[in-house]
Amino acid sequence: MSSRPTFRAALGFWHWLGWLSFGGSAGQIALMHRELVDRRRWVDEATFLHGLNYCMLLPGPEAMQLATLLGWRLHGLRGGLAAGALFVLPSVVLLALLSWLYLRFGQVPAVAAALAGIQAAVLAIVLHALVGIARKVLHARWAWVLAIAAFAALFLLRWPFPLVVLGAGMAGAWLLREPAPERIAAPSRPTQGGVQMRRSLWLAAALLLAWWLPLLGVRLALGADSTAWAMGLFFSKAALVTLGGAYAVLPYVAQQAVEVQQWLSAEQMLTGLGLAESTPGPLIIVLEFVGFVGGWQRPDMASPLASALLGAGITVWATFLPSFLFILPAAPWIERLREVRWLGAALRGITAAVVGAIASLALWFGWQMLRDAAPLQVLATLSIAGAAAVALRRGIGVARVVAVAAVAGGALQWAVAR
Repeated sequence: MSSRPTFRAALGFWHWLGWLSFGGSAGQIALMHRELVDRRRWVDEATFLHGLNYCMLLPGPEAMQLATLLGWRLHGLRGGLAAGALFVLPSVVLLALLSWLYLRFGQVPAVAAALAGIQAAVLAIVLHALVGIARKVLHARWAWVLAIAAFAALFLLRWPFPLVVLGAGMAGAWLLREPAPERIAAPSRPTQGGVQMRRSLWLAAALLLAWWLPLLGVRLALGADSTAWAMGLFFSKAALVTLGGAYAVLPYVAQQAVEVQQWLSAEQMLTGLGLAESTPGPLIIVLEFVGFVGGWQRPDMASPLASALLGAGITVWATFLPSFLFILPAAPWIERLREVRWLGAALRGITAAVVGAIASLALWFGWQMLRDAAPLQVLATLSIAGAAAVALRRGIGVARVVAVAAVAGGALQWAVAR
């Protein structure tokens, strides 16, 4: 039996969750389940699980979207907006600070050595995620075929990631098609009539305007060739294809941000991923680092810091605001989506392709790290990555692994210098 909290109590919880939601989406969802379902009993099990299933079908960070949906369940529109915003706000603040520290002091030898250790740990983290997801997903021949095809399309053929996602979804919907079940009428609610439909359409229109008006304002103020406008446009497109979690879209982001737009280097991308792994909130917050570094290195304004903050702000806005658009207008009808069988099949196809996408990301990161490194650097990188992999396999937390890897990188640099 669930009990509804006051809005003030819910605000306190969402704020607390935003600062403690380490461990990636799985850890964040487990924490919400323990607190909201088991401990506080604000949400019942069926509501939580169905909300999770719906959020898994959407592009974007599913843990943040689940928090938004559950906030709506508790307190309507204001509850959903507060829950989603407070879930990501702490990580936005922390990563902006870490990004500035990195750009300000990253060239100091000791700091550079620590960052090299973080990059090695990130390689192990990506491989660990690859193995974990593959074990959960690749149980059938069709799943292996989709994973290998996605790897080849991304790494060898250099196909755009959105095209790979679309193809995998269509393949999954076709391969796993099932006969339509007997239709069961969804429980009727007095609010699900024409009035509610009009409200949802108005809300969707308002959120769509909130998404694009600031970006168009940047274009008018700084020009169509500005870094900030290019970021707003690119990360808005990326927000629509982040199915399967942050690791799935990172190959696409890395290819475009590093090789095409040249906002940052591959080494900087690795560092940003390590810093994002060390902060609470969704891992996709790494895109804020891309925006911050890209704004700093290709400024639109007189001050690199102002350009960096603008780039970070635009990236965060374009990445997370679409999640509110996907959740809040559709919230009153989410229960009815249980009948849409092909959506689940499409998601299973995309999830299989994600394994191939992560494999291409790991290989790309490894090549970028080691191709120009001296033999001693290669040995140090592989040693730290191997130790990090063992630690992760033994269940040691990601934040602790990243911190120890930073210390190890600094220690190795000191030992070599002596």
